[in-house]
Amino acid sequence: MKTDIAKRSEEKDLARKLEGMAEVFLLTVLYFYIWKTQYSVMYVRTFYGRGRIVMMGIYFIIMYVIMYLTEGLRFGNLKLFDVVVSQWISVLVTNFITFWQICLILNIMTDPVPMLWLTLLDLGITVALPFIFTWIYHLTYVPRDMVLVYGKRNALNLRFKILERPDKYAVTSIISSSEPFEKIKAQLLSHDAVIINDVPAEIRNDILKFCYEKDIRTYIVPKISDVIIGGASNINLFDTPLLLVRGTGLSIGQKAVKRFLDIVLSAIAIGVLSPVFLITAIAIKAEDGGSVFFRQKRVTRDGRIFTILKFRSMHEDAEKYGAQLTVDNDPRITKVGHFIRRCRIDELPQLINIIRGDMSIVGPRPERIENYELYEKEIPEFKYRTKVKAGLTGYAQVYGKYNTTAYDKLRLDLMYIENYSIILDIKLVLMTFRTLFQKESTQGFEESFLDSSGVDKK
Repeated sequence: MKTDIAKRSEEKDLARKLEGMAEVFLLTVLYFYIWKTQYSVMYVRTFYGRGRIVMMGIYFIIMYVIMYLTEGLRFGNLKLFDVVVSQWISVLVTNFITFWQICLILNIMTDPVPMLWLTLLDLGITVALPFIFTWIYHLTYVPRDMVLVYGKRNALNLRFKILERPDKYAVTSIISSSEPFEKIKAQLLSHDAVIINDVPAEIRNDILKFCYEKDIRTYIVPKISDVIIGGASNINLFDTPLLLVRGTGLSIGQKAVKRFLDIVLSAIAIGVLSPVFLITAIAIKAEDGGSVFFRQKRVTRDGRIFTILKFRSMHEDAEKYGAQLTVDNDPRITKVGHFIRRCRIDELPQLINIIRGDMSIVGPRPERIENYELYEKEIPEFKYRTKVKAGLTGYAQVYGKYNTTAYDKLRLDLMYIENYSIILDIKLVLMTFRTLFQKESTQGFEESFLDSSGVDKK
């Protein structure tokens, strides 16, 4: 039974890959048509035969890679809206790159209209096909019958998060890890999959080995130590395998490359967005005559304190009553502030912080000093986030929510630190654009903090 479930899962994964390749191939055919009927005729008749195949191949690869990085091919796994937005980002980025590629090939500033028409057609296709593929996925996919094995009562909160995706998961039973192991095994055998959350190490190991032996799909909520081990290197010097955990954050080479990209990309972004900076500054000043920028002390790498810059979105006396979490329709927010917060324009001055070296484009979001001290007191491992510079965007911002608990943010940020690569940075930057279209829920600071307490942090 379990083998059949695993086989069906592999078949669905293969189907999604084939669907993704078919969609990208269709987009490539449309590009070929635009090239052949517009640019190749309009200008010099070049790139016949193998040359055109190379051009189409480059377009296919760029489109597929960007869709893969933005998770635009995860039909059924993600919500349809998220898939469509990811594909729109991929289309805009790919066609922007391709237009300048055509200009270089023709050695002329060519007409952008054909590429604009291509982009509009692509945007339509990337609504229709994901809708069809997602419909097929849900038509053939029965929500997985899952049992949740939990340790402390706090771990049961995961069930409510899973209920947000009833189309994909169905937790039909829960059982405490304190129950006799024979009873736990009986529950495991009667379900398609298991989720292990906040279970003591010894019992968790027994459950994991049993599921591995019986081919039961297993989902594990990692502890901090699991995340750290996940980024370890294999060493095969002896007949006993070793895992090396360096615990030093990024290497010198990685820091140098990351810093170089931070400076170059931030400088380009400031140049391109300078009209937005100017218009925003004028609008803020015109509304109430107050200061344009909001300044606040935050924590970055190695616990260093720096002053973060934002466009001011609240009245100047908004914080005289102390720190408060921002909520919808907050009376402290100005009219201009509502708009720039909704569009994330208020965060743009942090590009200056990146140029200065206070922050990086990608990294854990910088916490206020008082929040950082409060979190670190309750969760000593929270300081691990400061092994790298704070970032304008990050793993927790892409995969978390506004009300994600401090402990969950820590796990997400450590996953970034322990699995760092330039490709991961590119992926997170691309996926950040998708988050601009997502409305986040809010939760009181004290409530969110208390939710993170009492969790087994070993």
